[in-house]
Amino acid sequence: MRRERLPTPDEDFLDLDWTADPGPAAPLVLVLHGLEGSAQRRYMRNVCREIHRAGMLAVALNFRGCSGEPNRAPHYYHSGKTDDPELVLRTLRERYPGRRFGALGFSLGGNVLLKLLGERGDGGRALLDAAVVVSVPYDLAAGCDLLERSLMGKFYSTYFLRSLQRKLKWKEPVLRHLLDLESAVAARTIREFDDHVTAPLHGFGSAGEYYANASSVRYLEGVGVPALLLHAADDPFLPAERIPRPQAESNPCLHLVLHPEGGHVGFLEGTPGRPSFWAEEEGARFLAETLGARP
Repeated sequence: MRRERLPTPDEDFLDLDWTADPGPAAPLVLVLHGLEGSAQRRYMRNVCREIHRAGMLAVALNFRGCSGEPNRAPHYYHSGKTDDPELVLRTLRERYPGRRFGALGFSLGGNVLLKLLGERGDGGRALLDAAVVVSVPYDLAAGCDLLERSLMGKFYSTYFLRSLQRKLKWKEPVLRHLLDLESAVAARTIREFDDHVTAPLHGFGSAGEYYANASSVRYLEGVGVPALLLHAADDPFLPAERIPRPQAESNPCLHLVLHPEGGHVGFLEGTPGRPSFWAEEEGARFLAETLGARP
């Protein structure tokens, strides 16, 4: 994959990682990673490979601070920050005016993608022709509650917290004037971290206000392009009763595929020696079929 640095209006930057271009008529698919991921994570590389195999051009967005070096602005990214992927899509649409466009998001990236589509008056049709999301935490507050009380959730929380807190040290001289860094470093849950860091850095009064604004379940009725929603009932990031079945049933653009098992961005098939990744393969298949790609 080759890297491109895209400047942002606030004098920051976004790093994009590209696959090879199959041809001038190939559809283009923007891929969004999950919390503390990057374009180089295994699941991202897997899906970019499947997208390329299906005859499409994949471009993976590294959210701010996730490409291997600190971003310049004091703020980072979050579950509801849609301006960065919108900037990328608008830029690429100007660059490739004759192509069809799709997007695929994992977890936090999927939440951002659905919010971007649903909050627009046109349902996202000016930006995309199709979308796929995998293991989205549709209700962020309910997801945090589940993470705090389940054994697997506490494992995930500890892993993500360590990564998030390490990034605070990258920009400590700047952030010390904006945040209570001692409380942020002492946080023991994602909710505490969001109260001390994510909310104040991005203009929210509290983690609860941030969750209410950013949860994609609020925006599903506004999605106006064909969207495949892949989810597992045992996902430790979302209680089963908060899976958006009613919203999927009421919006003909939404196609919810719910498996009893699969965990969070799991869906592993095959054998240890020859594994296959169902969500990545199914997502690429849906996009290729909807966008008219030719392998």
